[in-house]
Amino acid sequence: MQIFAYINIFLYLCSRFILITMQKISRILICPLVVAMIATGCVTQKQMTYLADADMSKIDSINASFISRSETVIRNGDALTIFVSALDREAVAPYNLPTVTFAAPGSTNVQTTPMLQYYIVDEAGDVELPVLGKVHVAGLTRTEAAEAVKRQLEAQVVNPLVHLQLVNAKVSVLGEVKTPGQVPLHGDRMTILEALAAAGDLTPYGRRDNVLVTREVNGKLEVVRINLRSADLFASPYYYLQQNDVVYVAPNKVRAVNSANSGLWLSIVSTALSAATVIVTVVK
Repeated sequence: MQIFAYINIFLYLCSRFILITMQKISRILICPLVVAMIATGCVTQKQMTYLADADMSKIDSINASFISRSETVIRNGDALTIFVSALDREAVAPYNLPTVTFAAPGSTNVQTTPMLQYYIVDEAGDVELPVLGKVHVAGLTRTEAAEAVKRQLEAQVVNPLVHLQLVNAKVSVLGEVKTPGQVPLHGDRMTILEALAAAGDLTPYGRRDNVLVTREVNGKLEVVRINLRSADLFASPYYYLQQNDVVYVAPNKVRAVNSANSGLWLSIVSTALSAATVIVTVVK
């Protein structure tokens, strides 16, 4: 009888040891996972702050290196509207032709719409205007191109005024912004901050220190990374965007964990909790 009593005592001690051990193991497994999920799910205020190192002590150096660009430069493939006005309206009428379209496919009937023709800058950098002929505009700003057209018109029209506008100027904003898509370049210039504002600003998951900008220059692709948290942004030649630039905001580690690995984290935690619960119940 004493032997059975000793065996019962031994089995009881073993069960208690196993129970306490499994409880510790479950804590060891679960706690780091929970802590890791909480830690990776946090975005600090410092990470979300723009121009974090900008202060009044640096304003002089910022102004010294600030690149001010007043107008967008016209490039091959751009679409332009050109409107010519003068006191003699009949003299400028040939230069302001309305848009003409066919009434139906295969039809010989045409119809006009109350909008100006737009002209595409060809591979040589020229636009061809009615009567006037070709005018070279690539590499010029909007104001410079208007002056080039005006100089050629002055031989045929007295005191002409030329209004020239880009109609297809846009930039694309992608990645971790609230409303990704294309942003029209209204006016003569747009900064990268203005483009991001037009796209609804960065989400909390966007990296302020790693914004990619791609640009085509002379047929070659340029790629640069912009740090929105640094005041050096103002000295970058990419602070002012050009037509067809692409701005991509990279996701931070929080987004990577939340989007790609959230299911894996939840599966691990759920499995560990279930296993610990079953083992503790069986031991009891």
